Amino acid sequence: MLITLIRKEMMHHILGARFIALLLMCVLLIPLNLHINYHRYLQRQVDYQETVKDENSKAPAEQPWLQKQRTDPNLEVSKLILKPTPLSVFGTGLESALPSYLGMTRNGIQRGEAALSTAPIAFLLGHLDFVFVVSTVFSLLALLFTFDAVTGEKETGTLRINLANALPRDIFLWSKLIGGYLVFIVPFLVSLITGLLVLVWQGFPLSEPNIFPRVLCLIGISLLYIAVFFGIGAVISIYFDNSKTALIVAFTVWVFAVLILPRVGFLAAQIVAPTSTAESVYREKGARRSELRATLEVERNKIMGKMIQESKPGEKMTGFFRLDEAFVAKMNEKMRPLEAAARSKYRDLATQLDRRYERERKRQDKIGINFSRITPTSSFIFLATDATQTGQMKRDIYFQTGTRYYEVLDAEMFSKMSDAALIETEEISSPPSPPPLAALTLEEMLQHAALDLLLLCFFTGGFTSVAFLKFFRSDI
Repeated sequence: MLITLIRKEMMHHILGARFIALLLMCVLLIPLNLHINYHRYLQRQVDYQETVKDENSKAPAEQPWLQKQRTDPNLEVSKLILKPTPLSVFGTGLESALPSYLGMTRNGIQRGEAALSTAPIAFLLGHLDFVFVVSTVFSLLALLFTFDAVTGEKETGTLRINLANALPRDIFLWSKLIGGYLVFIVPFLVSLITGLLVLVWQGFPLSEPNIFPRVLCLIGISLLYIAVFFGIGAVISIYFDNSKTALIVAFTVWVFAVLILPRVGFLAAQIVAPTSTAESVYREKGARRSELRATLEVERNKIMGKMIQESKPGEKMTGFFRLDEAFVAKMNEKMRPLEAAARSKYRDLATQLDRRYERERKRQDKIGINFSRITPTSSFIFLATDATQTGQMKRDIYFQTGTRYYEVLDAEMFSKMSDAALIETEEISSPPSPPPLAALTLEEMLQHAALDLLLLCFFTGGFTSVAFLKFFRSDI
């Protein structure tokens, strides 16, 4: 009986106008979207390779760690350049909003421009990628497939006839959900497979072990997310007796669940937990270093004047235009403990500023993420972007790698550059190469995003259970 009802429901959808709309969306959006985004990825990859090549092929005179260029603490001695990920073809995520590189200076880490800052005007309209299409377009189509599943039967009178023939209510509702869901996901999967074949034909490395399992995971997450909105549509269809009212309510729920509430959560977090910007922290560290350098310069002038007064007539004196090596060495020796104390003070101040900023940012992010998780759309986007390596995990790894790289440079280079020496005498070697960005495995990603996965399962099971409970108690 269930199989027969499922077939009947599938034929009902296939012969309707909604299936034509779904088919057009699948055929036009998914393959074309993947094709366009892959070409954008290839362009970003070329830009990345050119930037790395330019950094590695600098002439010796252009190297910022040479003696004559050490005096400016804002000079970038090295860069950690952001490498685009192939999976950004499916979801752009935060990749275009992250700084294109992290510049290592004595004042701290300076952030390069994000891709969005030099992007075309088209980015004002948002990113059109697979994650956006599923979270926005297919969630609405899922509601349109189910908003009148039960209400339509009530209006035509067929629901009372079917239930009067001893048809179990659970069988009836399962046939509605399963039949509509199968009709929905078949064209969705076919168009997605077509899009993947187009990518492979263009050279996309789908078969790589770090890419194919993540694509499968992304597909599974998308099907689960669509099931959530089938459950929501079933609840709306059961609670209302009129199809027009159910359609209005379904569209209103979609607007709040997909467009408004996920963004309101982060707006509320900015009000509840405001933070300073990374650029303001960098400027504040630069101001503190300038203050310490000015203090060291005053102390150096005092020591120099005292040394000149104490010098004997027979010794080489310091003129206005010439200093001998013995005088410079003695001068630097006296300034060394003062500079060590100033450097220690600056490190304490810089560490304090960085930790304060990290605490503020993490608190704001945590509040915004938790607020936005009241809707399944946020959980899906968090999961999908983590699976495509363009989400918050990629951002955290990027900045953590930059911090570790800066600590290495500070130990091997910056600590050997003097702010107090009259003339630099110590030779500084070339900086170590930037470390590669680590990539979490799929298992680690799922562990990190376990809450979002559980929330999607909870939303799916919860709305489906509410639909069945309400349908069992409804007076037909």
